[in-house]
This record gives sequence, structure tokens and C-alpha cells, in this order.
Amino acid sequence: MSVAGVDRVAVVGTGTIGASWAAHYLAHGLDVTATDPAPGAEDRLRADVAAHWPVLERLGLSERASQDRLSFTADPSDAVADADFVQENGPERENVKHDLYAALDAAARPDVVLASSSSGLLPTAIARGCPHHPERLVIGHPFNPPHLIPLVEVVPGERTSAETVDRAMDFYAAVGKRPIRLRQELPGHVANRLQAALWQEAFSLVERGVASVSDVDIAISQGPGLRWAVLGPFLNLHLSGGHGGIAHMLEHLGPPMEEWWRDLGQVTLTPELVQELAAGVDEELAGTDVAELIARRDVVLDALLAAKDETGLA
Repeated sequence: MSVAGVDRVAVVGTGTIGASWAAHYLAHGLDVTATDPAPGAEDRLRADVAAHWPVLERLGLSERASQDRLSFTADPSDAVADADFVQENGPERENVKHDLYAALDAAARPDVVLASSSSGLLPTAIARGCPHHPERLVIGHPFNPPHLIPLVEVVPGERTSAETVDRAMDFYAAVGKRPIRLRQELPGHVANRLQAALWQEAFSLVERGVASVSDVDIAISQGPGLRWAVLGPFLNLHLSGGHGGIAHMLEHLGPPMEEWWRDLGQVTLTPELVQELAAGVDEELAGTDVAELIARRDVVLDALLAAKDETGLA
């Protein structure tokens, strides 16, 4: 049974993001052909998918969901030859993308969408590696981990067809994602640029000695991050404005907010700052097992997603 006309997805690149995508697609009952040139990639992929499976079971598997639907080949051309949709997760280097897409473009059927998980490269730049059908290339950028986080940013390039964008949006929605369509391409897309703005000030606060790494994490995870997990920045502002909504809030908070903007720190990632941030994270973890932390994070994400769904806030 097809999902938005897709029976088989090719997952190109099986690192952290690719393995998570593979698990997600398998959970929705699709066949997945994965490819990655790294030694031992298949064993790592199958282990990663198996590790993701329990939380996907709790979220609810498709009737056809099975890890047995996963196949692997080291040849990307073979991987995409029978695919109905391609999810590429290769390195974030334009020259590598061009070499890879030359092979994908030649091997995949002309009607197959080539979606890149690139977190910052522009689709127009990537499409230069597609000499035959650049119109079928689009960014389909997930948020980590893709098997849990619903967001996908769909970004067309200069030569991407409207049909490609529509098909990508429909497919992602059909496999449980919340896709957004960007109206312009720009480095980092939307979500990563918003994160980058926060990280800039977070790094600056640590560099200036205002707060520790742990303090900054607590300030977000035990403060606004809780509300941001439910509603976005505009709706949160609107609710903070009471009966007057966002207009009332900006009338009163706008002027001081503009002063804060002008006072935000400009930061450069010097070796010294990187070392300070890394040391702060080590201190914050204080012997915590990272695998255990990831598992606990995923349990909370699972519960949060279920609560959002039950309350209609998904």
C-alpha cells in the first residue's frame, strides 16, 4: 500500500540523520533501500534502527511496519534505481553533494523527488550537480531526531518545480511530519537560523561570564523552552499579551526588546571559547551516560508528542 504514491524510499547516507529517517520510514510501512560507503555502515544502520524501534512502537507503528523491509547496498545508483522518493543525508560539502547528485540524477526515475536533508546548503547550489532533472531537487530538512521530531523544512531552489514541492509536502505530511514550505532559500533555512540566534547569545553569555553552560541550559529547558515546545514564539507572545494579544504585548515590551537586541553579544568561536563550552558541558553531564540521556530525552519527547496530539496541539 503506497503512502502518497510512495512504496520505496532510498535513504542515501546512514549516519545519525539517515538512520533516523530509515527508522521513521520503516515505521510507516515503507520499504527502505539504504546506502552508505563507510565500512561497517550496514551493521551500524541496522543497530540504530533496532535501537529506535521501541519508541516508534510506543508511538504506534503502521500495519506494514517491519525492520525486515530494510535493504542495503553500497552503490547509491542501485539504491535509487527502484525508489519512489529519495532522502539524501550526505556530508555538508557542496562538492561532495555535486558528485553524489550526478549519480542520483542519472539513476533515479525522472519523476522521483530528490530531497536533501541538508541543514544549511542552498538547493540551487546543490542542484548544479543534477544535469538532467534539477527541477526534482528540493531541500527536505528534518530536525534531529527525524523519527521523533515532526518538523521538515521544504525549500525549493531556483529550478525546483512547483510539482516537486507539492509532492514533497504531501509525502512528508502522509508519513506524520509537519512540513513547512519556505518562500525563499537562505543559508540555514528557518529553524537553524532561529537556533543560531539563540546560540549566539548563549555563547556570548558564557564568554562574558554572565552565566555558566549549565545555567544557560536551565534557563531555557526550565523556562521558555517548556512553552516553546507547545506553541511557537508568535503565539506565546500573543498569549502573554492577555486580552490585547500580541499587539498589546509589543506596545509595552517592544521598546525594551529593541534595547536588548542592540545589547546582544557578538561572538567568535575562538579555540578558547570552544574549549570553555566543551568543559562546561562535561561539568554539566558530570559522568552521566550519554546513551542513557538520549533514551530519557526520547521518552520525554514521546510523552510530549502524545500529549500534543491528545490536546489538539500537534
